[in-house]
Amino acid sequence: MPVETSNLGDGVALVTMAGKSATQSFSMEFLPQIAEAIDSALSDKSIKAIVITGEGKFFSAGADINAFAKSIENNDAPKLIRDLTGILHPLIVRIRQSPTICVAAINGACAGGGLGLALACDVRIATSGAKIAASYSGMGLSPDGGTTWLLPRLVGTQNSRKFFFENSIWNAQQSLDYGAIDELVESSELLSRATEVAKLWSSWGQHTKEATKHLLDVQTHHDFETHLKHERTLIEAAGTTDAFKEGVAAFLEKRKPNFD
Repeated sequence: MPVETSNLGDGVALVTMAGKSATQSFSMEFLPQIAEAIDSALSDKSIKAIVITGEGKFFSAGADINAFAKSIENNDAPKLIRDLTGILHPLIVRIRQSPTICVAAINGACAGGGLGLALACDVRIATSGAKIAASYSGMGLSPDGGTTWLLPRLVGTQNSRKFFFENSIWNAQQSLDYGAIDELVESSELLSRATEVAKLWSSWGQHTKEATKHLLDVQTHHDFETHLKHERTLIEAAGTTDAFKEGVAAFLEKRKPNFD
């Protein structure tokens, strides 16, 4: 199975994005499976915490670029983007609003929508091989996956501006220094440490967890769901542009995009 769910005991579930579900997470083939696995754990009353991880060198590498290229050829790129965000956005809202504690155990590359998924979690623990990237600018797209709302809350607005406009890739140490991840551990300790944190953070009362998460998120004037609607509108519009076509073509041809 591309997306695997297992029980770690003491009310902790493990959701693993394996194989192509880690390298092409945000495709219509794999994203519904990822969302179903996480949703199932979120709705299970016996599960108090979820650890989300990837496989090998990838936590979640974002979109299927070949699918983007095909959608451009078929003139239905905005529909594909709308369908993907229609699955991703409700999922990350549920993660933010659920009393279930979600831990991102970042084992490798974390990009695009995969970054949004990791940032939506309550805590991020990573190995030295982890790295994070937005990757939207190089594709001629605007940021999505809640990244423009979630990242500034962790690293500050100006660091976020630099991250997006420089199309940065932050290694594990940079991500820790900026505050995008919370802790670095050895690869052999990733799941055990993530599970330890999951058990601690989920040990409090149901109302305490739900209320605390809610209060931390509503302290800003712009609520998350409204912000996601803005992101979705803008990335759908980006899907109609020549810059998006050029970004996809350049990625597949392994060259620098020319947006002039």
